[in-house]
Amino acid sequence: MADDLENQRGAVRGLPYAVARPVADTLASAMVIIAVGWALSLQRRIGLDLYPQQFFAAILFCTVPLAYLTLPARRGQSRDAVPWVDVALALIAMGAIGFVAVEYPRLVLMIFSRPPEIWIPGILIILLLLEALRRATGWALVLIILTFLLYALFGDVFPGRLQGRPQNWQLLAGYMAVDSNGILGLPISVASTVVVSFILFGVLLGITGGSQFFTDAAMLGMGRFRGGSMKIAVVASGLFGSISGSAVANVAATGVVTIPMIKRDGYPAHKAGAIEAVASTGGQLMPPVMGASAFLMAEFLAIPYSQIVLAALVPAILYYIALFIQADLEAAKLGIAPVPRDQMPSGRKVIVGVHFAFAFALLIYLLFWQRYQPERAAFWAALVLCASALLIGYQGRRPSVMDILRGIPRTGHSVLEILLISAAAGIVIGVLNVTGLSFNLTYLLVQVGGGSAIALLGLSAIVCVILGMGLPTLGVYVLLAALVAPALVQVGIEPIAAHLYVLYFGMMSMITPPIALAAFAAASIAMAPAMATGWAAMRFGWSAYVIPVLFAFSPSLILIGETTEIIFAVTTAGIGVWLVSSALAGYFTGPLTPSRRFLFALAGLLTLIPSGAFPGAVVTDILGISLGAILLAVDVIATRRNRVAEVGG
Repeated sequence: MADDLENQRGAVRGLPYAVARPVADTLASAMVIIAVGWALSLQRRIGLDLYPQQFFAAILFCTVPLAYLTLPARRGQSRDAVPWVDVALALIAMGAIGFVAVEYPRLVLMIFSRPPEIWIPGILIILLLLEALRRATGWALVLIILTFLLYALFGDVFPGRLQGRPQNWQLLAGYMAVDSNGILGLPISVASTVVVSFILFGVLLGITGGSQFFTDAAMLGMGRFRGGSMKIAVVASGLFGSISGSAVANVAATGVVTIPMIKRDGYPAHKAGAIEAVASTGGQLMPPVMGASAFLMAEFLAIPYSQIVLAALVPAILYYIALFIQADLEAAKLGIAPVPRDQMPSGRKVIVGVHFAFAFALLIYLLFWQRYQPERAAFWAALVLCASALLIGYQGRRPSVMDILRGIPRTGHSVLEILLISAAAGIVIGVLNVTGLSFNLTYLLVQVGGGSAIALLGLSAIVCVILGMGLPTLGVYVLLAALVAPALVQVGIEPIAAHLYVLYFGMMSMITPPIALAAFAAASIAMAPAMATGWAAMRFGWSAYVIPVLFAFSPSLILIGETTEIIFAVTTAGIGVWLVSSALAGYFTGPLTPSRRFLFALAGLLTLIPSGAFPGAVVTDILGISLGAILLAVDVIATRRNRVAEVGG
């Protein structure tokens, strides 16, 4: 009786979840199936000749209504039924986007004539998309996009070099909704093919037990060393983050396991949260996915995806080396023991999961040797993953076929936010194209920087951190790639270095106070002061503030240049990272005095500078290595003397 009354009340307030949930799952599944089918070119095999924009519109046909069926108007608000208003908005979105999808070949030829059948659906699509985006990510990105739209409408009122060409509102609405440089442009192209395929791979990895295998492997490999819990967090969060699209989501997913484990070992709560935040943020900089930015970067630069991966690899490895060394030295300084043996997984049970690594090996082989498109490579790797899990399983458990099939709608729900961000990012790119703002801003940044690469890099870093605050990875990259990277290229910086530079500093907003979302999310799990966690995260993630400046001046760190120069630069950078990390931890073989910490930091920074950064830069490497060797010898001798004195006493 009570259930009947509750259902009646739900029917009055809106569509009951018992009805809405299957509809939402159907839309989510359709989104994934359409994306995979397009990636495998199934439409051509059945003789269906479509514009790519019709495919993107079909993806949005599922995405935007799904947002209204699953996301409440106020974030965090619980509800037992979908309000009728949201149902109506979902239906309007389906009607407007479906009309564009079906009529696209005709509509695309009529943009500049501004008929109502273009600008009316255009206005509806823009408004409904922005409201869906607000529900998914909050106000930050929505306000930025609204600012761009206002600039497009009233660009002539801005002073100086920022003055733009004002656009007719009807033309702007139709252009954004239909043109290939708007909502149906490059970002949604990448998200609806590559990103969906990789997120499907990641979801299936979790369903089949692969995520647990990699966590267990990290514990088995790192748990027996001092500070093992911190090192487990670094490895596990890095692995999970490399295929995820949000630093905050990484913290939420892995931090609930790693942060309590780190605290149990005796680390202060703010440091436990900080190292998890830095490890999770670094996942967005680690190939192969890089928060979906790698694929978009390849499109922006018109170069192979494999080239992006290779360029990003060394800086990401140096980032994690710095984090790993600090975790080890913090453990030594605090006297943190290895993980107890009774908490370690059984090696015999873990080894059974090696078949999960084969799926990754296949992914890499298809990407780099067979030159498959990323989305196709991810699809075949996912198939192999499912097959091996069904046959072998992990730790005595094997997923059923139904478990795997449930991964399809789960993937759709997982990529909802990224697809909304990508579609909205198309509005930014569209405004830049129609107003000339991209050229004007590039010119302004170069003028403010005085044409100096050093000044422009510093200015760009500040702009990137500010613009990146509160935005998801893909949104950060699209915004900065369009606004800041061209100015860096203008002063002679290698294009791929410029794009990696803005990505790094955009992501550093996640651990840089005052709005360090990843650090604050970790602080809430660790029950630690938010700002203390943010400042500790900056210290643990120091390398990401330094290394981008180095590869901007000397691209040998992103594997561009002569082989000998690259090897020398990578080797000295590794030594430099070790020395600076020791200085920041205040420990090497023993505690470091303030003066020795300063000298360690100086030696490390000198060694970090690549020999190709400026004429005669090899001298700094020689000085840094020499000073570092002296300091290491002095530290080892001092520590031995102290131990002898303690034994003698």
